[in-house]
Amino acid sequence: MDLLHIIALALLQGLTEFLPISSSAHLILLPIIADWQDQGLAFDVAVHVGTLTAVIIYFRRTIRALIVDWFKSVAQKQTIGDSKLAWAVLFGTIPVGLAGLFLGDLVETSFRSPLVIATTTIVFGLLLGWADWQGKRIRNENRLNWFDVLFIGIAQAIALIPGTSRSGITITAGLMLGLTREAAARFSFLLSIPVIVLAGGLKIIELIESQLVIDWFALCAGALFSAVSAYLCIFLFLKMLDRIGMWPFVLYRLVLGVLLFWLFT
Repeated sequence: MDLLHIIALALLQGLTEFLPISSSAHLILLPIIADWQDQGLAFDVAVHVGTLTAVIIYFRRTIRALIVDWFKSVAQKQTIGDSKLAWAVLFGTIPVGLAGLFLGDLVETSFRSPLVIATTTIVFGLLLGWADWQGKRIRNENRLNWFDVLFIGIAQAIALIPGTSRSGITITAGLMLGLTREAAARFSFLLSIPVIVLAGGLKIIELIESQLVIDWFALCAGALFSAVSAYLCIFLFLKMLDRIGMWPFVLYRLVLGVLLFWLFT
C-alpha cells in the first residue's frame, strides 16, 4: 500500500464508522471503484483500533463512570448511578455477537456485492429519514427499558449486512423509540465500543493465525489517521446533529445507492 491508499482508507474508516452511511460499504467500494488491491486483514485491524481509540478517548469520562457504577451494582446487587446504562450497553451487544458467531461467514461471502450494498444503502437510508421525521425525540438514553435495548441490539445485528450502517440503524432504532437525536447517537457510539472490540479481536486472531508479513508503517499510519478523523467526526456530528438532523445523510445514501445501481447493473 502506498501512502495515498493508506490515508484515503484510514480517513474513510474514521469518518464513516460513526456517521449513518456505512463504513463497511465504503471500505468495500473504494478499492473496487479505484481499482486498488484489497487492503488486507491487517490494515482492517489497524483502522478499527484507530476508531476504537477515538471513541474511548471522546467518551472517557462517561466510560469511567459506567465501569465504576457497574462494578458497584454487581457488588451491591442494585442499580447504582449509571450502572443501568452500562448493563444496557452489554445487553445490547448480545444480538450482534450471536449473529456474528453464526452468520459471519455468510455475511463475509454472500453479502459483499455492490448491488447488495446499493439496496441496503437506499432502504435503510429511507428508514432513517422516516424515523427522524416521525420520532417524538423526548427521551434520553438513561430512560431505555430492556425491550428498547433488545430492539436496538437486534437492529445492530442487522448491520452485519454491508451498506446497512451500524451507527445508522442503531440511531434509526433509537429515534423510533422516541430518543432525541443526540441521545440516539450517544447510545449508538457507546454500543459501538464492545462491538469494535469483538470484531477487532476476531480479526487479530485471524491475523495471528494467518502468519502474514506485517507492514508496520501502513498499520501505524492507518490507525493514526483513522483515530484522528473518527474523533473529529464524533465531535462535529454530536455538535451539529440537532441543527442539521438526519436528512443530509439520507440524501447522501440515496444518491450513493442510485450511483451504485448505475455503475454495477
